[in-house]
Amino acid sequence: MTEHVQTQQSDHAHFARLVRSYYPGLVALFTAVLIISNVAASKGVAFFGDAEWALGPLQVLPIITDGAFFLFPLAYIVGDVLSEVYGFAATRRAVYYGFGAVALAALCFWIAQQLPPADFYENQAAFEAVLGVVPRLLLAGLAGYLVGQLLNSYVLVRIKEVTKEKHLWARLIGSTVVGEFADTLIFCAIAAGVIGITTWADFVNYVVVGFLWKTLVEVAVMPVTYAVIAHVKRREPTYAE
Repeated sequence: MTEHVQTQQSDHAHFARLVRSYYPGLVALFTAVLIISNVAASKGVAFFGDAEWALGPLQVLPIITDGAFFLFPLAYIVGDVLSEVYGFAATRRAVYYGFGAVALAALCFWIAQQLPPADFYENQAAFEAVLGVVPRLLLAGLAGYLVGQLLNSYVLVRIKEVTKEKHLWARLIGSTVVGEFADTLIFCAIAAGVIGITTWADFVNYVVVGFLWKTLVEVAVMPVTYAVIAHVKRREPTYAE
C-alpha cells in the first residue's frame, strides 16, 4: 500500500508551498522604491526658486532637493513596518536585498552605457546623463542607505523591547531621527564635492534641510504608517503580541 501511494505521488510535479505573508510584498516594494529613487534623484529640483530666505546660516528658500524627495521617505516607512512586525533580522535581510538590487541596477546601467549605440539612436548623451553611474554618488547613496536603514531598524526594535506594543509613535519618531540623520550625514559627507557643495556652511545647510525634510515627511504620514502596521499585524498568522 505504501509503495502504491509513493508511486502515485511521484506521478505529479513537485512545487514549493507558498506561506501566506505580507513580507515578500513589502520587501519587493522596499526594493522597488530604492531603485526608482536612485534614478529619480539624478534630477535637481528647486522650489520657490525666485525667493531668498535664510535663518542665520541656514538657507530656507529656495528649497533645493532632488527628484526623489517624495519617494525616499517611503523606503523608511516600509522599513518601519518591516521592523515593527517582523523584527531586526528580517528587516536586515530586506535591507541587504535592497542594497544588492541597487548595486545590480547600477552595474546594468553602466554596462548599457558602454554598449555601442546604433546609428539611429540619438539619445546616448541623454542616457548617460540620466542613468550614467557616478562612482562617488553611488558609494554615497549605498553607504547612507545601508547605515541609515540598519540604524532605523535597530533603534525601533530596541525601543520596542522596552515599550512592547505601546507607544508606537515613540518608536517611529525615534528610529526616524537616528536613521535619517545618519543617512543624510553620510551621503552628504561622501557626495558633497560631486553635487557642488564646497563650503562648510553649504554642507551644514544641505544636511540640516535634508534631514528635517525627510523627518517631517515621515511624521506627517505617521497615521498612514499606523494604519498599515495595524493591518499587517491583524493579518499575519504568525504575529504574536
